[in-house]
Amino acid sequence: MEARGGACGGSAPAPEAPSDSARPFGVASDEEPSGGPGSQESCGPPRADEEVQGALPGPEEGAPTHLGVHELSGQTSLDKKYNRGTKDSGKPGKMSGTGDTSQRGDLPTPGPRDDEDVTAEGWRSRRKHVFVLSEAGKPIYSRYGNEEALSATMGVMMALVSFIQSGDNAIRSIYSDDRTLVFLQQGPLVLVAVSRTPQSAAQLRCELLGVHAQIVSVLTRAGVARVFERQRSYDLRRLLAGSERILDSLLDGAEREPGFLLGAVRCLPLPAPFRDSLGALLQRATAPSLAFSILAAGRHLVTAAQERAVLEDCRLDPADLHLLLNLVGASSAFRAGEVWAPVCLPRFNPDGFFYAYVSYLGDNTDYAICLVLLSTDREAFHALAGCKRIVEEGLQALGASRVLAGGGVGLPSYGVSAVGAPDLRHFLYKPFDVPDNYRQLPQFTSPEMEGPYASECERQRLFDLYYHLHGRLHSPSRPLRLIYHVAEKETLLAWVTPKFELYACFNPLVTKSGAIHAVTKLLRWVKREEDRLFIRYPPKYSTAPVRHGPNRTDSALENGL
Repeated sequence: MEARGGACGGSAPAPEAPSDSARPFGVASDEEPSGGPGSQESCGPPRADEEVQGALPGPEEGAPTHLGVHELSGQTSLDKKYNRGTKDSGKPGKMSGTGDTSQRGDLPTPGPRDDEDVTAEGWRSRRKHVFVLSEAGKPIYSRYGNEEALSATMGVMMALVSFIQSGDNAIRSIYSDDRTLVFLQQGPLVLVAVSRTPQSAAQLRCELLGVHAQIVSVLTRAGVARVFERQRSYDLRRLLAGSERILDSLLDGAEREPGFLLGAVRCLPLPAPFRDSLGALLQRATAPSLAFSILAAGRHLVTAAQERAVLEDCRLDPADLHLLLNLVGASSAFRAGEVWAPVCLPRFNPDGFFYAYVSYLGDNTDYAICLVLLSTDREAFHALAGCKRIVEEGLQALGASRVLAGGGVGLPSYGVSAVGAPDLRHFLYKPFDVPDNYRQLPQFTSPEMEGPYASECERQRLFDLYYHLHGRLHSPSRPLRLIYHVAEKETLLAWVTPKFELYACFNPLVTKSGAIHAVTKLLRWVKREEDRLFIRYPPKYSTAPVRHGPNRTDSALENGL
């Protein structure tokens, strides 16, 4: 069921995209894109639009800790009532910490949540609210404000959902003049977004799915279902206590990180030989039951390796990697040396845990590389600690501190000036086709925000424009192939082909022919630099199966496989 306040639309003939020769990552040929935008769109942000039809604090030094699942977020007591240590409820295993409690240059850790006055104008004027509640109307999470103070509001939301369900229907979205409300029910949980942003209902729904997946990553889908089967009115905050900062960080990332919008991961730009050496290093540092090895820097992927036995259809999904990196970056527990914790990857297996070994490598905060090893064996901590030592020694031998320090100014990056197109201000590029037999994480690349987008306000405004264009390209009712969008302060072009998805921002005075010329130069540049910008041939390795004694009774549901 959708309630709307108005609609608008229009159509125009689609141009033929230039023919692309078959090549890795499918950058378009050097021919300029043919055709041009045609029809005017008279409604929706922005003002003028032309479219052509066609995205814990760490342990004290020397004192290892043994914690449960939700201690990832700082809570130190576990509700024993639901026996979360059996089968697919996820044996929590342990979180082990060594003595290093130094703070490294990781993702920014969100500060304490502000319990805002929910009756104040400031709370009501927030750009976007996200609420999570149970079918019984129990509050679980609110992006802003105290859940207890919002219990009556959430009760009204649940009453509305129940009323629509009583008529054998489901409420999906409500539209008003300046707000969009999106409802999503996932098992016993109901998620609601109230937004004043340009995001479409489909984009908001994907964001709610991400919030639900982050909850599942801590408890598993089966664990959540079991809790509410036993007690429908259970307060899930008892198991998620302290996890608010993880959910806050996820929603903050969705506001400013294009990877959430594009469904792709951003790779750290590195020389291809150096990245290949890192991949070979991960191939050497293996242990029985090791399924995935990941090197990351903040929200940037450095490289990743996968066990050959892992089914192609069960490869690591970008949504799972976003959740994993968000979990690691938002929780101070993972900065406490070597950490061992159960983590669920919902896209891979929502009902089971992997066992994650997490450690930051090196003492130089300019290249805070995080090593994440995912195992199916809860007893593999010491074996994976040995893998970490191999990786650390290999990084020292490769001179990783020099390469990853980016000339002493941070992690490696590039500016839009590298493309050599003066009219181009910024872009997002996501390739679609990959080399045969190398199915991998979808990836994207974009330059640093510069010039007019140096301030947080201007960056948010540009990102809102990207959201608007993405929503138009991928509209369920009228998808487009190409959009030429004239805004007040810039001109943008959005283009999707079987080979790539591109969003480009130009200065406001650029002509259509100038924009097409700049896009042609951009595609040529990406083709030349693709080995540096993307992981084109992700490494794989083979490990011996782990062998357990005759008393081992674990089922496959206990791990990621």
